[in-house]
Amino acid sequence: MKIKHIILSIAVIVLLTGCSEDFLNKTPEAALTEVDYFTKLSQFQSAADYLHTCVFGWQVNTTKASANNVYGINFDYGSDVNSIQNSAGNGSGTVPSTDDYWDQTYTWLRHVNVLLSKVGAYSNKDQIAGPTGQAYFFRAWHHFFLLKRFGGVPIANKVTDVNTDIVYAPRASRYEVMAQIISDLDNAIERLTKANVTKTSTNNDGHVTVEAAKALKARVCLYEGTWEKYVGTKTDGDGVNSGAGSAGYVANKYTEYLQMAKDLSKDIIDGNKFSLWKGVESVSNIAIPNASMYAHTSYFYLFNLEDANSNPNGLTKASNNEAIFRSVFDYTNRKGGMNLTHTKPASPTRKLMDMFLCTDGLPVQYSPLFQGYSKMGSEFVNRDYRLTAQVKQPLQYYWGFLKTSNGAVYTTDITSLSKSSYMYCPNMIGGSGYSGRKFATEHKLRGDNEESADYLHIRLAEIYLIYAEAVCELGNGEISDADLNYSINNVRARAGIAPLTHALIAPYSSLSLLGEIRRERTLELFAEGHRLTDLCRWGIAVEELAGAPVCGVYVSYNGSSTEYATATNPTTSTNAPIFTASAYNGMITDQDLTVSTYAGIQKTKAGAVITEKGSSRNFTLKNYLQPIPATQISLNSNLKQNPNW
Repeated sequence: MKIKHIILSIAVIVLLTGCSEDFLNKTPEAALTEVDYFTKLSQFQSAADYLHTCVFGWQVNTTKASANNVYGINFDYGSDVNSIQNSAGNGSGTVPSTDDYWDQTYTWLRHVNVLLSKVGAYSNKDQIAGPTGQAYFFRAWHHFFLLKRFGGVPIANKVTDVNTDIVYAPRASRYEVMAQIISDLDNAIERLTKANVTKTSTNNDGHVTVEAAKALKARVCLYEGTWEKYVGTKTDGDGVNSGAGSAGYVANKYTEYLQMAKDLSKDIIDGNKFSLWKGVESVSNIAIPNASMYAHTSYFYLFNLEDANSNPNGLTKASNNEAIFRSVFDYTNRKGGMNLTHTKPASPTRKLMDMFLCTDGLPVQYSPLFQGYSKMGSEFVNRDYRLTAQVKQPLQYYWGFLKTSNGAVYTTDITSLSKSSYMYCPNMIGGSGYSGRKFATEHKLRGDNEESADYLHIRLAEIYLIYAEAVCELGNGEISDADLNYSINNVRARAGIAPLTHALIAPYSSLSLLGEIRRERTLELFAEGHRLTDLCRWGIAVEELAGAPVCGVYVSYNGSSTEYATATNPTTSTNAPIFTASAYNGMITDQDLTVSTYAGIQKTKAGAVITEKGSSRNFTLKNYLQPIPATQISLNSNLKQNPNW
């Protein structure tokens, strides 16, 4: 591991009890050094506040955590559910000379360790239990990020310099890294509890709390529990010639992790401190015309919630009671810097579109409510509310942005405005034919790179999903209706779909409780950076990602052309055709394709446009982990490359 000598930059002193949401947006005071710092509580808390800015959320003010790097890991790029290509998902990557994620994470870990190294000399350790607990949280957070990306890695649990053993040490195994993560989270929970750093005491202002530490531990335990259950030691290598080895591996320890995931998620749910955000289920303002168009759009507005101008109900971030851990951004002090509305990073595939259930809780291939594919808007009818929250429906009106009249003026009837500016119609000259909405703002005062919603790292919906999955895994595929109602059916209720029950799926042999829980996780957490690691920990990534093409809309179905192929564009003065056939030469499916190991997901039929050929998707077992950057190995010969890279 290459370690640079870095002095911790200390944030402007702001006490934990201060509830200002811009506490994370202050510029660090680089002049202060370790020598003349860490002599009182406020300095420890100021240092801990700075650690909150050192995570991959939206763009961070460092070249290694740039917008491009954030795009690469946070939006499920390259997976089977996002049509935007990426080497991590299609298996085309090679060993890089350097890796920004490696370098940046170890830099951030050093910041954490500087703070923790000062705790021993402080006379009243209980007084600084809050910032100390937050530092332990971030040490676990960063090691977990490295574990998911690389497997076993050098453990950074002390301040390093050229004389520190760890600098030239071999990699710790994934099991040793997990032990460090669990230890750090236990320390975080103990200290944050002692200091009463809770959602209530911080006013849910973005600070790490004891609830956030428990939530992270639940996430970590579900991840490692299922990884060890389904993948085991297959990616470890021997630690001598390749990989990090399997030191510390304990057979069947996965049940212990799954039980912890269940217990921790239950603790958070039973605490009743958080609730699913339902801020725009309806609009009561009589001045807003066509208010019904905003019905059940809470999921959409959750991800671009800023000030009162960001949604038709005039709500602000203070109304978000779903966030358990978030990175705070602010239009004045810390813009997101991501250009999300233009780039539309959450771009669905044919597979994802067919994973969305109908309102009766059944998949499209079984539900009598499904309206088919003949019209561009027909597949959106009677479906999960998250479908229209995440994907634009053709020929519907949508507010634009960019500090122009296109921005949302909710008291104006949008359907009375010009089609050319406000109606969405696909222009199929390549691509999937779908346009993603998630993370895109309607704010009339926002321009490129100015969207500043908070980044939601952990939210209550995920906790419900963790509980359901952990219980089902512990039950070897079984979970009671009572546990389903306690957990996952809360998420389904916000999405407007019927509860998952034994009776609902019993008539369909292709459906299973575990399969439906995994489906629900995919839909709820789409483009939040979980899909690739989920497929890997379930041990099905090769089968889900390799060989099959990535597809988009149907231009024909069952031998008949769909509206995508025949319609003209009403938003143009020339009524130009929507579909340019020459743009898809050789890029339309000519046979039915099985696209999932789970039989409950609809096959992709002939007639779908292709955005990435199956021959370009060569994901193999080695791609479960990313390669160690070559420069690191050249600096430390004890580092061994991951297997088969």
